[in-house]
Amino acid sequence: MTHENRPVIALDFPEFADVKDFLEQFDPSEKLYIKLGMELFYTAGPQVVYYVKSLGHRVFLDLKLHDIPNTVESSMRVLARLGVDMVNVHAAGGVEMMIAARRGLEAGTPTGRRKPKLIAVTQLTSTSEEIMHNDQKIMTSLEESVINYAQKTAEAGLDGVVCSAHEVEKIKTATHEDFICLTPGIRPAGTASGDQKRVMTPAQAHQIGADYIVVGRPITQAQNPIEAYHNIKAEWNQ
Repeated sequence: MTHENRPVIALDFPEFADVKDFLEQFDPSEKLYIKLGMELFYTAGPQVVYYVKSLGHRVFLDLKLHDIPNTVESSMRVLARLGVDMVNVHAAGGVEMMIAARRGLEAGTPTGRRKPKLIAVTQLTSTSEEIMHNDQKIMTSLEESVINYAQKTAEAGLDGVVCSAHEVEKIKTATHEDFICLTPGIRPAGTASGDQKRVMTPAQAHQIGADYIVVGRPITQAQNPIEAYHNIKAEWNQ
């Protein structure tokens, strides 16, 4: 079990300046794990990655690639040059696409640098079983769909999946103990769940065996983000 001892902070901001403002609140000696998503990458591009990495933080670049294998492979080759620590694809793209993503990452990682971890999204934490049945016409249970995607991800040789904390134990059983389970939808006890349908506290996620937790608004929109981060980190490492 990898249990990264830092929560991954989702910086879902619209502008590069917001990232700078947020990170400048922290002591420079405090090394963070930062998730940069589509909104920021589409507005600021690679420079936001270079900036966060220049501060010594780790970066999970959350772009959820989902396209034909050739496009995903060539895209990953480019993303590997940015020096990020983790990237992801949609498992719905299939085994061939996921293998292509891995091949692109391996080819694009500069000599002497560690290849980024590659994980796949199973079902988004905003997806309920009803949504899956009506919109995707996947007629199994939500859990069966997630476990199938996780097994296909393992078959493709990826490092793990993004999943709800509720599915961690069954995914580990269906794949292997070192298979990474990164769980968004984490909320400290007593906070609003927002648009996430399947949520859990940091302590519960730790107990259940999640390897990484992603926390966004409970930190970034807190009155005191540093205090909120340290409280969540303490709960995660209890």
